[in-house]
Amino acid sequence: MKVLDLRCAHDHRFEGWFASEEEAQSQISRDLVQCPVCGDHAVTRLPSAPRLNLSGATAREGKARPAPPAATPVTLQALYMKAVKQVLAQTEDVGDRFAEEARRMHYDEAPERGIRGSASPEEVQALAEEGIETFPLVVPDALKQTAH
Repeated sequence: MKVLDLRCAHDHRFEGWFASEEEAQSQISRDLVQCPVCGDHAVTRLPSAPRLNLSGATAREGKARPAPPAATPVTLQALYMKAVKQVLAQTEDVGDRFAEEARRMHYDEAPERGIRGSASPEEVQALAEEGIETFPLVVPDALKQTAH
């Protein structure tokens, strides 16, 4: 198994796992590989030394393992994607009724729960003036689509 570093046209960086170099090129050329952040199919391989994923591989005894890598754009993207997935899994999508539903919860007219949805800048400002805190969450296009 070859693990290659890839990048989409929007400069999102991610890993791709392929059976071989030829399989990677074949899938990329047929637009079968897409960015996990934005769904872009314009994917290119970054220059890197390919890594081999060998199941059951272990470090030799007495040899120190390398320190984990520092936070890089790739690791930060992965952490962000994980956090967004968790928010999506643990909240209810109320769509464009977000401001209305947030008010109902604030004034004890609806049960308190995690919600998400959309609101105009004016609605967000009005909620803030009423003491209702909100925060924007950018959901990557790839997470908005139904998984196959």
